[in-house]
Amino acid sequence: MGAFLSLNNSRAGMSEPLDVSRNGMCKRQKLSSCDCEENPRLIPSLPDEISYQILARIPRINYLNVRLVSRAWKAAITSAELFNTRKELGTTEEWLYILTKVEGDKLLWYALDPLSRRWQRLPQMPNVSLEDESRKGLAGLRMWNVVGSGIKIADVVRGWLGRKNALDRMPFCGCAIGAVDGCLYVLGGFSRASALRCVWQYNPVLNSWSEVSSMLTGRAYCKTAILNNRLYAVGGVTKGHGGLTPLQSAEVFDPRTGIWSQIPSMPFSKAQVLPTAFLADLLKPIATGMTSYRGRLFVPQSLYCWPFFVDVGGEVYDPEANSWVEMPAGMGDGWPARQAGAKLSVTVDGELYALDLSNSPESVRIKVYDYQDDAWKEVVGEVPIPDFTDSGSPYLLAGLLGKIHVITKDANNISILQADVQNHVSSFPSASSSSLDNSTGVHLESAEPATTSETVLWRVVATRTSRSSELVSCQTLNI
Repeated sequence: MGAFLSLNNSRAGMSEPLDVSRNGMCKRQKLSSCDCEENPRLIPSLPDEISYQILARIPRINYLNVRLVSRAWKAAITSAELFNTRKELGTTEEWLYILTKVEGDKLLWYALDPLSRRWQRLPQMPNVSLEDESRKGLAGLRMWNVVGSGIKIADVVRGWLGRKNALDRMPFCGCAIGAVDGCLYVLGGFSRASALRCVWQYNPVLNSWSEVSSMLTGRAYCKTAILNNRLYAVGGVTKGHGGLTPLQSAEVFDPRTGIWSQIPSMPFSKAQVLPTAFLADLLKPIATGMTSYRGRLFVPQSLYCWPFFVDVGGEVYDPEANSWVEMPAGMGDGWPARQAGAKLSVTVDGELYALDLSNSPESVRIKVYDYQDDAWKEVVGEVPIPDFTDSGSPYLLAGLLGKIHVITKDANNISILQADVQNHVSSFPSASSSSLDNSTGVHLESAEPATTSETVLWRVVATRTSRSSELVSCQTLNI
């Protein structure tokens, strides 16, 4: 400061004070730099342990901006230490991740923070869409709609029935989605008629994609589920000499070791007991869903011959016995189906729920599986969503914050509907009626159980404009 004053007041005395000031500033800068290198602190005068506790309390939606403060803050925001602190403090946040498909068969991920109701777009997955193929006008091909829960089985079966060259002209499609140990995973799929083994991982801490260990078998349209903090990939199809060939094999990924391991193949027991060799050659068995429930994997199955499909129950994998057994009859025979037999389900607080569209497209219902009675029972008589026939997969099902969420897509928007149906699980009402409160836009589902009257309150928790996209799949992550 004295240097600047002498600069203004006396030209003659300018050089000496300025030189002293410069030398002093250089010394201070060097000392400061040295101090920072020896003891870099996120927040001056605070131990880093305290700083991490402060950062761990900041909502995660702000982390992309917070990391711009400095290199030290960026390193802290992307460190395992910070997210371990969040776990210790109980400040973890559960987000909903939605995968969509847009024109040109490009895949786009969006993350929703349900508390702030703010969206975040994820970086684009590497090497997912083959742009040279989309430029050839192949975006109209529609054998795409399975990623986890949605599938247009018709296109797959047409491949079995002789359209062997369809996949040769088809961009990457048919991958499956999983979420384990705080990361998203995209598995396999088709690319240039080949079933892929590759696996991509999205790390929300780093906000980036990376390729991890490949599966043991190339597979598309497989089913995934999480059990004991491991990611299972079961079934699917591959390209064979006679077209698409269903897979009975299954494997499991341990995120701690990064290794895929083989588990016993699905027996497809009921599919093997066909009356004639003709039917055995014509009907193809396929896993149409998978869910983790009561410590085991439940895999419903069907036999397909376009345009028909026949449910054949399913099979259950027990990780302790490392073997498959037949699924309980009531569970397999009554499992609600959608989109040519694909099963859409979610486990929330230990209860298994499924969307049921079997009655009519305009009446979407939610059922819960009663383990004691081996039966599916209706808990919500009508979900307040219209039928959007123009969308290949107009709705998805997710368990978020301990509640059921239905993700819908109309001509313009993606909407997230939330309902709390826990009070209905024990009563299993036999009759229900519904009404729409036009003033609030909230759908009320009233039921009359044996002893009390319950109400299911639906509310839209978030929306996003998305005119040209289709819903593909969704996952939740709690970090």
